Amino acid sequence: MSTRFRRGARSESMLLNMGPSHPAMHGAVRIMLELDGERILSSEVEVGYLHRGFEKTCENKTYFNLLPYTDRLNYVSPLINNVGYVLTVEKLLGLEPPERAQHIRVLMSELSRVSDHLTCLAAMSMECGAFTVFLYMIQAREYIWDVFEETTGARMTTSYIRVGGVRADLGPGWRDLLAKALSGTRRVLKDVHGLLDKNKIFLDRTRGVGEMSREDALSYGWTGPCLRSTGVNYDVRKARPYLVYDRLEFEVPLGDRGDNYDRYMVRMREIDQSLRLVEQAAAKLEDCAPEVMAQDERLEPEDAIARSRVRRPDEGIRLSPTLEGAEKRLTPGILSDDGRSIVPPKEDVYTSMEGLIRHFKFFMKGHGLRPPRGEVYHSVEGGNGELGFYLVSDGTDRPYRLHLRAPCLHLLAALESLIRGRYVADIIPTFGSLNIILGELDR
Repeated sequence: MSTRFRRGARSESMLLNMGPSHPAMHGAVRIMLELDGERILSSEVEVGYLHRGFEKTCENKTYFNLLPYTDRLNYVSPLINNVGYVLTVEKLLGLEPPERAQHIRVLMSELSRVSDHLTCLAAMSMECGAFTVFLYMIQAREYIWDVFEETTGARMTTSYIRVGGVRADLGPGWRDLLAKALSGTRRVLKDVHGLLDKNKIFLDRTRGVGEMSREDALSYGWTGPCLRSTGVNYDVRKARPYLVYDRLEFEVPLGDRGDNYDRYMVRMREIDQSLRLVEQAAAKLEDCAPEVMAQDERLEPEDAIARSRVRRPDEGIRLSPTLEGAEKRLTPGILSDDGRSIVPPKEDVYTSMEGLIRHFKFFMKGHGLRPPRGEVYHSVEGGNGELGFYLVSDGTDRPYRLHLRAPCLHLLAALESLIRGRYVADIIPTFGSLNIILGELDR
């Protein structure tokens, strides 16, 4: 118990620790409570238990090699983290990814947002006693993760987005898999609306609990669904459009009371809008088909293998074994043609001296991605709000300074005011409605 908190406590009150090891804390967060019976007189939130030095670690990694560390921020929607970081580097480089890659980024980002909201609402509902809702929503998330796995080769920490584009094109059966995910998610949403929207127990636990005014929300620096639940119409995708969001149609759901129920309903409606964006991005992909190289310019994988066996007949080579779509013939559609920013295709690496040298220099210390000197900030609409990256380049292959604007930090800063005067039981749905992700909060 901190000295400041202990000195301010009343003699007749009880001091209680909630966390850092508590099943409802969604990670290692400690809330020190001063209670009068079950009513909360005051509280103090302590963070930092999951701190792993993300920013300082990234400053000692190359621009390319630090990408997997962004997956571990908001690990429920890692693709949005990838996009936010990569767009910041591209802004520093003055790089524009191909049209198809931008639509793929939007598609994967919105699926990540759906996954994030489903996880948040599933946990919040379960902690209010609605275990069936938890099972339904996790099943819907499985549909989304099946699309991730087919496209990126991983379900959670994907490292799929690349500076200049994306790692690989969509798989051959992605449309059928996506259609299954969309229909399954919509079916789950309909069931959840029926189970919760007029449920007396759920309404008593959420309506009028954890209320926040729009003025206080802005003063705390809230963004994302929590800010919009207070009625403030701010969404980075609308305020400062990036990728192709300015060419897509979607609405920004708003609440009016800023309580737990509004935060639930805003996320439910945002899932609908994200699914709408996914469908639009998928339709646009028909118009920006992959720019496949002409037959006489391509080197088929079997030809590359045959060449590699001229000197070593007992050994073969593996060409992107998990993500076949990233081969040379499809690269122009999903990666920028800027030679500074992309790793050369494996066909070139394994069959030409130029390709091998370029690959070697890309990963060689002091070479690779070297943005010009300068500083830049870029933000995207993350699952919890404005996710911003601030980069300072000194012209080397490593960032001089990298700072993350994490939306969770501002949300958790308001928790003490949200629960003051409420009961201990109200902490659980209130904390759950904020959707605090410790990987992003502590970093």
